Amino acid sequence: MSRTSNVTGNELTILFGKTILNSNESESSSAGSLEYRRGLWRYVDVSASYIHESGHIQSRRAGVAAQLWATRAFFGDRLASSAGVGLYVAIKQTDNVPQDRTGDGRVSALFAVSASYRFGSRWLARVNWNRIVTRYNRDTDLIEGGIGVRF
Repeated sequence: MSRTSNVTGNELTILFGKTILNSNESESSSAGSLEYRRGLWRYVDVSASYIHESGHIQSRRAGVAAQLWATRAFFGDRLASSAGVGLYVAIKQTDNVPQDRTGDGRVSALFAVSASYRFGSRWLARVNWNRIVTRYNRDTDLIEGGIGVRF
């Protein structure tokens, strides 16, 4: 049967986890984010997030992100999975950025996968994996899990 409503309504989720620098040493530190997600069409969501990557002087950033998601629900809308792309704009940054890079290094691309399990009509648990792709060799993986509310 074809779906007639959006997979996602409105969701607000707080997430905690790790950011891992893609280097030979794979330095990691704690991270957290606050995500607002809303369904645009049946299988398309949009999200806005505040992301804080703490820790090592090698890559410490905080900023805002916007992503578009292809989303699908399963098992009576209890489980939802999605793949997303978007932009991450660092508003606070202490990266050790090489001086010969192009651009200011504040805007990065995001590629992500996510899954959520919905507990009834109001609560959910979510896991996100974001790959933050920079133009200056400070790509990171941001892996988080958290709890959210649907409204």
